[in-house]
Amino acid sequence: MAQYVFYDEPRREGRSAEAATPARSARRPTPVWSAVLVGAALVAAGGASIATAQEAPELVFDPTWPKDLPNLWKLGGITGLALDADENVWLYNRPNDLTNIELHGELDPPLALCCVRAPSMIHLDRAGRVIDSFDAPQGHGMDVDSDGFVYLGQDTVRKYDPRSGMVVAEIARAPEREDGAAVGLQPANRRPGQGGRGPVAGFLPQPPPDPAAAAAQAARRAAFRAKYPPATPMIVGQIEEIRIVEDDNEVYVADSYLGGRVLVFALDTLGFKRGWGAYGRPLEAISIDEADHRYTPNGPMPRDFVGHLTINVSRDGLVYAADRNANRIHVTRKNGEFVAEWVLAPGTGVGGSTGGIAFSPDEEQRLLYISDLTNNRIWFLNRADGRLLGEMGRMGENGGQFFGLHMIAVDSQGNVYTGEVFQGERVQRFVPADGAKGRLLTQLPDTP
Repeated sequence: MAQYVFYDEPRREGRSAEAATPARSARRPTPVWSAVLVGAALVAAGGASIATAQEAPELVFDPTWPKDLPNLWKLGGITGLALDADENVWLYNRPNDLTNIELHGELDPPLALCCVRAPSMIHLDRAGRVIDSFDAPQGHGMDVDSDGFVYLGQDTVRKYDPRSGMVVAEIARAPEREDGAAVGLQPANRRPGQGGRGPVAGFLPQPPPDPAAAAAQAARRAAFRAKYPPATPMIVGQIEEIRIVEDDNEVYVADSYLGGRVLVFALDTLGFKRGWGAYGRPLEAISIDEADHRYTPNGPMPRDFVGHLTINVSRDGLVYAADRNANRIHVTRKNGEFVAEWVLAPGTGVGGSTGGIAFSPDEEQRLLYISDLTNNRIWFLNRADGRLLGEMGRMGENGGQFFGLHMIAVDSQGNVYTGEVFQGERVQRFVPADGAKGRLLTQLPDTP
């Protein structure tokens, strides 16, 4: 008969902050964490201090989730991940990342048994089965309201009815882009079996720009920024993240203009309400000088956001903005008042260390879960003071490892969902170790 292996004791996946600290160079120390706090403690909006967390969670990779996708679908990089009111999972993927070799199933006749381009929006139930899908232009960042409407970051924020896949509302945006690219929903123009350059092409070394072309680009940029100053009360750059706060009838948006801006809009009308930059500066105080948006690993923190800004809002009214390309997290109140700056793995270059932000499922949300694209880690921080409690993961393609860890979400049971770009291009689930006791993990071959 078949034999089964169970974990009687939970497998420890999370590690202490001491164990997580990378080896330090004798020439240049590279601390994993530091913080600059305003006041003696980080105080919640209501005036009560956040209780101190004790330790990082212990999580186990769940090999049963998700199930195989239907219709020979192949995912592209995951650029949005959100839970609906029933804690089913919406994932927003970038199917244009797929290359020709991944699309042989689209040809007529097909050259291989797999695969075909998946829809950009896929809805999974808690067991990991596809509930529904629709195909929207690919983009970055998403959230879902309590009525099931899906808000997608494209060249602006668009509200979709998932039953029809149609746009029902959108936030106003500038009618042009700083780089001159087209604005608005563009018609699809792709032949079956035709893919792109792949998800890592943008990170490959590029030849230096021609001096004349660089000068012309700088002139165009200066003219654009004069026409659309930092306080422009609409979307100007690309969308990085979207967070809905229904109790306040508001939606928080991070666009990429000038390294990143936190913008707040009314949820019902999608009209602009307020916004801020790094350190809670008013929008009009954001610098248009490129030098103020640059960061050198292990160097001083820049005065303004550097790039790839993601956000989340806690139950007690604090806004967390992760400036990924500067390896830091800024904490403000909902009015933009600056509270704290936390620096994580400051020696990280390329894509930066502070990506997506999620909260632990307890009522006080004592922990922050930070997804790290470059180091391929989940960092666990104490939300009271930003102290690093532990980390999980490493770069790799096995189950439970990451290659381009991009998006993260946590449900009410403490299950952690992750989405990868680069060649990872997948979603995974990790479950609390206590709940994994007795879970079937391995079936051994039959024995006599």
